[in-house]
Formats: sequence, structure tokens, C-alpha cells
Amino acid sequence: MIDINKINIFSDGSSLGNPGPGGFGVIMKWKNKKVKISKGFRYTTNNRMELLGPITALHKLKKPQEILLTTDSKYVIDGIEKGWARKWKNNHWMRDKKNSALNVDLWDKLLNIIEFHISIKFLWVRGHQGHPENEECDLLAKNAAMSDNLNIDKKFEEKVKFHE
Repeated sequence: MIDINKINIFSDGSSLGNPGPGGFGVIMKWKNKKVKISKGFRYTTNNRMELLGPITALHKLKKPQEILLTTDSKYVIDGIEKGWARKWKNNHWMRDKKNSALNVDLWDKLLNIIEFHISIKFLWVRGHQGHPENEECDLLAKNAAMSDNLNIDKKFEEKVKFHE
């Protein structure tokens, strides 16, 4: 449900292979405005794209806002709402005594940008079930992943030692 008094952000991430080429798609709506953002990467993961979509959208906002962020990513929503990301950060990016957290660079960016805004409510929708903005974001993400103009997910490629 869209709240015209808030910034409404819809986001989805995609990876063609996991890892593989990936992309994210974002739609931002407020009052009578609508902005679409998408970007593709040559080698990344679905979870990284699910995180990068909201991060990109939130960074576009120059003033603290009230935001409703809709995504089909339980990874993103649970990481924030269940406090997992904050816990990992407080534990020096360890999930437990033996296992490092994944996507630390992006979780850190998301946690920091969330602090900037007045409030962010996360709303989960089931993917591929006809939610109009989620379907559009999914298409934006997939098209970005298949584009000829793919960016480099430097942090990921350095970690996995990707070579062309």
C-alpha cells in the first residue's frame, strides 16, 4: 500500500547464476513523482543485488525522510528487522564464533544510511506474485544484468579473485 506522505521505495535484485551477472531495479515514488533506477554488474550474487538496490535508493535522498521500503528479499528485511546485521557489526562482522558475515561492505552501508533517515519501515512481498512494482523492479534488475554495460562489483570480485 502506497503512503503519499512517505517516500515509497520498491526494490529487487537479480543474479543470472549465483554468482554471475547481476543487477538491481528500484522504483521510488512520492507525491506525483516516480523514479526508476537500475544497474548491472558482470559478476556478483543475488543477495548483494538485493542489498545494493535499497542502498542506492536511500543514498539518492538528500534529506532525512520517512520511508516505506518494499522488497521480496527476506535476507534484507530479516537482516535489519531481526537485528542480525547490527549484531554482526557489533561482533566485528562475525555471525558466530567461527563464521564471518557475508556482504559486510553492503550491510555496513545499509546500516549507516538507515541511521540518516527519520524512519524506515520494511514491507515484504512475495516475489513473482503479481505485485506491480515488484514485478517491474524484477524486470529492471534482470534487464540490467543482461545489459552490455555491466559494472564491476569490486568488493565481491576482489574477494573471489574473479578474472576475465
